[in-house]
Amino acid sequence: MQTSHPLQRRSFNAAAALLVAGMAFPMLRAQPRPEKIRVSIGVGGRASFYYLPLTIAVQLGYFHAEGLDVAITDFSGGAGALQALGSGGVDVVSGAYEHTIAAQGRGQVLRSFVLQGRAPQIAVGVSTRAMPGFRRLAELRGKRIGVSSPGSSTNMVANMVLRRAGLTAADVSYVGVGTSAGALQALRTGLIDVISNVEPVMTALEQKGEVKIISDTRTLNGTQEAFGGPMPSGCLYAPAEFVQKHPGTCQALASGIVHALMWLRTAGPSDIIKTVPESYLLGDRGLYLAAFSKVREAFSLDGLMPEEGTRTALRALSALDPAVRADRILLARTFTNEFARRAKDRYRA
Repeated sequence: MQTSHPLQRRSFNAAAALLVAGMAFPMLRAQPRPEKIRVSIGVGGRASFYYLPLTIAVQLGYFHAEGLDVAITDFSGGAGALQALGSGGVDVVSGAYEHTIAAQGRGQVLRSFVLQGRAPQIAVGVSTRAMPGFRRLAELRGKRIGVSSPGSSTNMVANMVLRRAGLTAADVSYVGVGTSAGALQALRTGLIDVISNVEPVMTALEQKGEVKIISDTRTLNGTQEAFGGPMPSGCLYAPAEFVQKHPGTCQALASGIVHALMWLRTAGPSDIIKTVPESYLLGDRGLYLAAFSKVREAFSLDGLMPEEGTRTALRALSALDPAVRADRILLARTFTNEFARRAKDRYRA
């Protein structure tokens, strides 16, 4: 009988050990390659904290490390990004999860595949100059409310506030003001009486006493109070057909976002300042960091969509939009946790 050489035995044992390790720890296997390398992502106000995980993934090269060449197209609000997705102007949207529910109500299937925010991060404030004696929500009747863009999440949150007062969108006038300097100017010049917006805009107005906050979803408690449950917010979503045809690309995008979420969990103030573009700071680093402290807990920890949150979103939308009938919406078609879960296992998030 032929005796095997010691070197051959060691080589065989090593190969067998690698095979066993690969079966025991699937996260160590190579990730599927992206089918589409160049990916365009639409956002509605790129400099806002709402999109901070996306910004981190771009700035720190996490998408590039996954083999992607990502191009960001910025719009004044999430509704513009959604329209671009419908026309083929972008491949994916970084925007509000509830858009996937609203789209299904119109016969379109959009699917979220990684969550960025577990609270909307939107605050509503009345101008202390235009409405100095404000006491009751009913006083919003007839007022001009500034939102990032009509149809965006800032618009939805404002509608929720109106509903608490027994008012509807028809009782006010909505004005698109964006999510940066234009929004500040609109309130300061009297173009609007009320503002529903994101950070750092709202903290900039708060610090100067220019608004009185009447609804706040920048924290988990505030979100619970406003919506009666957890309310998922920013996510990456795309047409279901795109997700089905490009699983490797969606996995790479989800992995980049989950990597960014992990970084955010331990990042300090100086890390944030060094990473975001200077233009995002609105000329005031202290303001930017103050705003970050208000929304820090609103970011997802692992990119997974909470099923309870999807039900909260459906309740909110069905109460506001007649086209969204809760009994006809299949929430399972609006999201998948497949990619985020795989990324979570890979990075041990």
